[in-house]
Amino acid sequence: MSILDAQREMRRAFLGGFAGQLIAGVIWAASAAFTLLAAPNVGIAVLFFGSMAIFPLTQGLLRLIGRPAKVGAENGLWALGAQIAFTVPLNFLLVFAATFYRHDWFYPAAMIAVGAHYLPFVTLYGMRMFAVLGALLVGAGTALAMVGTPFLSFGGWLGAALLIAFALIGRWQVLAEERGLNFTDGA
Repeated sequence: MSILDAQREMRRAFLGGFAGQLIAGVIWAASAAFTLLAAPNVGIAVLFFGSMAIFPLTQGLLRLIGRPAKVGAENGLWALGAQIAFTVPLNFLLVFAATFYRHDWFYPAAMIAVGAHYLPFVTLYGMRMFAVLGALLVGAGTALAMVGTPFLSFGGWLGAALLIAFALIGRWQVLAEERGLNFTDGA
């Protein structure tokens, strides 16, 4: 199987990352809401532990909307996807270190960790939109850490908005590709 075929299969099976990003965005929004309405540590726990449920929830949502949620055994990109997924919990060790240093760095640090994790998605899906999403998350996280935020949950809301917006963009690109219009570029 060629890399382009493997990427196409990944795009179609996972609808351009739609379900995973949508679920991640909802978890980020829930985290921000709990940070604002309950307590910062509750919001932090919601994001950390909620993120552990992204993969099974993604699988369920994809099956619910009629996507296979898996690729063929000959698609070597499946292993890359699993490796990419494990970068986030490992990078959260740094997120927690930054948070212990400055509590208001939680969301900015999480945005940087998650944004960096999206960069290999360019190869995984063959979609350059993931480079834009990664750059926006890393850039926004860095700016928020340097400049500060108007309120603690601001970075959570911003992360949620970016994830949900790019979930919809990825879905649109793959559906357009399936209709014969090519808005992905096989990056």
